[in-house]
Amino acid sequence: MLSYTWKPIKPLSLQDRRIDLGAMQSIYETWRASKQRLQQSSAASLKEFTNRLVRRLSIETGILERLYDIDRGTTEALVSQGFMEDLISRSSTDIEPSHLIDILRDQEAAIQIVMDCVSGNRPLSKGIVHELHAILTKHEDTTTAIDEHGRRHEIPLIKGRFKELPNNPRRPDGSVHEYCPPVHVETEMENLLRWFSTYDNDDPVIVASWLHHRFTQIHPYQDGNGRVARALTTLALLRADLLPLVIDRDLRVEYIKALESADAEELTPFASLLARLERGAIMQALSIDADKEIAYQQSLTSAVIDSLVQKFGRRREAKREELRTVNQVAIALRAHTRKTLEQALNRLTGPLSQVALPQISITEGGPDYANAYWYKFEVVQSAKEGGKFANFAEDHYFVKASLRVARERLVFVTSFHHIGRELSGIMEATSFARLESYEDSDDREYAAQDFFLCSLESFVFTYKTKGDDIVQAFTQWLDAALAVAIKEYGDRL
Repeated sequence: MLSYTWKPIKPLSLQDRRIDLGAMQSIYETWRASKQRLQQSSAASLKEFTNRLVRRLSIETGILERLYDIDRGTTEALVSQGFMEDLISRSSTDIEPSHLIDILRDQEAAIQIVMDCVSGNRPLSKGIVHELHAILTKHEDTTTAIDEHGRRHEIPLIKGRFKELPNNPRRPDGSVHEYCPPVHVETEMENLLRWFSTYDNDDPVIVASWLHHRFTQIHPYQDGNGRVARALTTLALLRADLLPLVIDRDLRVEYIKALESADAEELTPFASLLARLERGAIMQALSIDADKEIAYQQSLTSAVIDSLVQKFGRRREAKREELRTVNQVAIALRAHTRKTLEQALNRLTGPLSQVALPQISITEGGPDYANAYWYKFEVVQSAKEGGKFANFAEDHYFVKASLRVARERLVFVTSFHHIGRELSGIMEATSFARLESYEDSDDREYAAQDFFLCSLESFVFTYKTKGDDIVQAFTQWLDAALAVAIKEYGDRL
């Protein structure tokens, strides 16, 4: 029986183009401007960050395919130091370390081809795709094929050439996922590449998700299709001046489920996953340490240098003021948060009154209230755990809601803070909460647990974001975070 019947791929549809990725467009624009500044002030740091991102991508893409496994500690060492066999102990992986290094270097080399292709402005062609496949499978000699009777057997892996036999996987329940028959692969790949070449003006993350999914629908090679698809995703993003994204091993189930949704002509879950990962990569890139000095050409005289410093200083200050207009978006979201929390907590008054009369208070924070330093530790720690840098040299805003019933109190905080070691024009919102239990009737003592995050993903906005465009998405995000806090609180009552 078939779980999925192959059908010819489709171009990017109007429905696909209407996928709502939140404020990604403003994030793209803000990143591109920030990248230019980083290339001037911190070129070496930006290059090293990108190299580490490529190494992490190279490791995780093989783990997703279950070519090998590597423990987390060794993974971090390889990402930091590079692909060296001395960093790998025999107990840290399930294949021979020397063979593992060969595969990792192949996968890193494939991404380098992608980067060279983008920098050289070469259009994506069958030749480039074949080249990627040949490099990615360089150290694999055989693969498994299934004959017309459903029997599995080993066959030589053809590298850099389209498949000659069906490669439809059979699942444990006996169902079969049918990919493009070999006879149609050439035509399908020609359609894929022709359509892709016309999508320069579409959202790059949506295009990348479309390209990845349609390629996997075709499954043009006997093996190695997933790795090639993720390399092509990187190409689509780099072509739009964005960053490579890493689909981590922990996301494997979500990744496969999102691709299955795309099989059913619903690309939104997959595009949303890639948008989330791209947003995270950008936020981490903005958090790298900036180089301390900028080199000037020695041939310039001191007078010219002084003149340029003043000129560029004025331009820089004007740009900084433009980037700080993101604070106005934060202030508007702060007001919206207060109103939303008031309505939500007031709705709880009736049900909670059966336990005791609720006490509700809501406090706003920020430089306009002289309390912008509140919750700095919690914000900095949560950002650090996500590989980001929360910039408290810039304005910080928050809303604190307190709900007390009898001796149990919930403190719920939504913070709006800048991301990046330098002013980037990008801010994020995070929500966290704390539960407090008062121990005596005088309320002078209480036991409180540490703050815990209520928002698995932050809500990102930029100085180019228009508040009206994100209100609905932000409200949904805030409702989800508050629901986490209230559930934890309800379990305590």
